Amino acid sequence: MRRAFAGLMTAAVMAAAAMAATPAAALPATTLSSPDGRITIRIDSDADGVLRYAVTRDGDAILSPSRLRLVPESGSLAGEASAGARRSVDRVQTGVTWKAAAARERFNELSVDVALKPGVAGLRWIFRAYDDGVAFRFVLLPGSGMPALRLRAEDSEFAFAGDPACHGFNAGRYEGPHEGEFDPVPGSRIRSHHLYDAPLVCRTATGRSAFAIAEADLRDYGGMYLAGRDDGLPGVRTRVSPRFGEPGLIAVAPVTAAGAASPWRVVMLADTPGRLIESQLVALLNPPRAPRDWSWVRPGKTAWDWWSGPYLPPPAKGGMDMATLTRFIDFASASGLDYMMIDEGWCLNSGISGSAPDDADVTRTKAGIDMPALVAHARAKGVGLWLWVQWHLLDRQMDAALAQYERWGIRGIKVDFMDRNDQQMVDYYHRLMEKAAAHHLMVDLHGAYPPTGLARTWPNYLTQEGVLGAEYNKWSARVTPAHNVTLAYTRMLLGPMDYTPGGFRNAGPRDFRITFAPPQVQTTRGAALAMYVVYESPLQSVADSPDAYAGADGFDTVRDMPASWDETRFVAGEIGRWIVLARRKGARWYVGAMTDGTARTVTVPLAMLGDGRFDATISEDGDTPATLRHRKAPGVGAADTVRLRLAPGGGAVVRLDPAPHGHDSSGSTGR
Repeated sequence: MRRAFAGLMTAAVMAAAAMAATPAAALPATTLSSPDGRITIRIDSDADGVLRYAVTRDGDAILSPSRLRLVPESGSLAGEASAGARRSVDRVQTGVTWKAAAARERFNELSVDVALKPGVAGLRWIFRAYDDGVAFRFVLLPGSGMPALRLRAEDSEFAFAGDPACHGFNAGRYEGPHEGEFDPVPGSRIRSHHLYDAPLVCRTATGRSAFAIAEADLRDYGGMYLAGRDDGLPGVRTRVSPRFGEPGLIAVAPVTAAGAASPWRVVMLADTPGRLIESQLVALLNPPRAPRDWSWVRPGKTAWDWWSGPYLPPPAKGGMDMATLTRFIDFASASGLDYMMIDEGWCLNSGISGSAPDDADVTRTKAGIDMPALVAHARAKGVGLWLWVQWHLLDRQMDAALAQYERWGIRGIKVDFMDRNDQQMVDYYHRLMEKAAAHHLMVDLHGAYPPTGLARTWPNYLTQEGVLGAEYNKWSARVTPAHNVTLAYTRMLLGPMDYTPGGFRNAGPRDFRITFAPPQVQTTRGAALAMYVVYESPLQSVADSPDAYAGADGFDTVRDMPASWDETRFVAGEIGRWIVLARRKGARWYVGAMTDGTARTVTVPLAMLGDGRFDATISEDGDTPATLRHRKAPGVGAADTVRLRLAPGGGAVVRLDPAPHGHDSSGSTGR
């Protein structure tokens, strides 16, 4: 793979040199500003005729002039560029993500046309400036003379202005499950041989802005990574996953009546890294949902048989059998959970983990599993069932399997072990989402590449992995409190993450022991509760075994927690250290707080409450990792604060209910 990539880049350099030998006329500098006027994109071309852009925010340089270069399989995509049409959009969109009931889609747009032959524009670059970021993409237009886009490389630069302080996950290779730590790294220390996953989250050298580099509307193209610049200057450039079996190409797509488009390259912008959490920019850059009935799509919480072992206390014996599955269904029903996830091992000859045996059949159950009986029992208990399935096995039988699951009455599928983001796998995602929707099946993607905004187009896409989550507690000590906090500022910016919270065997960082079944977690009970507020996932796991929750302090909070939200607000925190996030469902607010391995007392302003008074119910860390301290604060308002005490690896949840008339504010509630 490395030799193939090196060859590709040699070809890219040669092609770029060929383009530079016959420079096109320079594009006069033109600017595009965000509707609020705070963000400006400056677009021109350099002495070689290569298009470039630069970004400022509040007059502060974010990105220096950054080149945009494409290397087709043959020919050239260089030519004379000219500024084209402008347009502005300002509208409110619903059904964009599950983090808010609506999103304001407000941007200014500029097209730059490139004439690939005299007098005929064949390539179009589209730039957009939003109030919370910028985005750009190219479109190979009909009439360009090219019947298909066949691209060897894309080299889109993000040249840093100064040396920002960043957090990123260096995946290091194209294949993999995209599960790793987002570690701090100076922008100048990102090397040309690195392959960073999206998002790369940075604070500018001046400290006045934060930005995150991502991609959106990924289709008919390979997934994006970020590598350092070859010239050694601070900044990154795109590296696109090669097509499976064709390392010399990153994208092959027909030119339709609408052209052939790349994904959007996105730079999210805000005052601080925490404010980026509120943005819905990645989802907004995707096409809207099809006008069909989506009422069967229901966010919710799910019991899960795999994470705990499956473990049931003696004399019960956990396993993939009717008794264990029935026990989990009954637990989900008694706990008011919407779903129960049946994981690996239910189908005929299913194999282990990512294997795909030739004799496996995902339309049939293994001996001893009666799926219609399980569905009927679950339905009578008010619980819907989800099924885990290995992606390649599903691909072999997709039409028959999805039809069978619909006949059985299955509500959703968890598709696992894709572990690639080349164009063929990207195409698989879109094919799967469309066919699952036709059979009224919701989808949870595991072993998945970073989110690119699928939820706006496919509401049946509820969540995905692509995160180093709680399962790693079973075999490693990597899921540290600092890692958990960092995820909220990094991976979660892109979309929902199936971290699978709910571990109630709380050991704390010092006493944690690696145990496969039943596993422990390095965080407190308070942090376990806070994850249900802080982590966005419309399908939220309640991952531990039923006995772990029996009579457990705090489980009532888990039971009552929503899985989708009407509003999301960042309140306070520092990336990698601590976070306070507020989310609203109806008239009720929830506040979740988490800290790294350092104990903290944090003062939480309640300005998001607006008018009215609220009764606060506070659950924070107790004297041991598995205990909580509960207290009330009646009649608080937007001018008040709540003080929370967080243990090392700890957390807290505040529930705020509209107060009955007559309650007065109690002011700061630190008692």
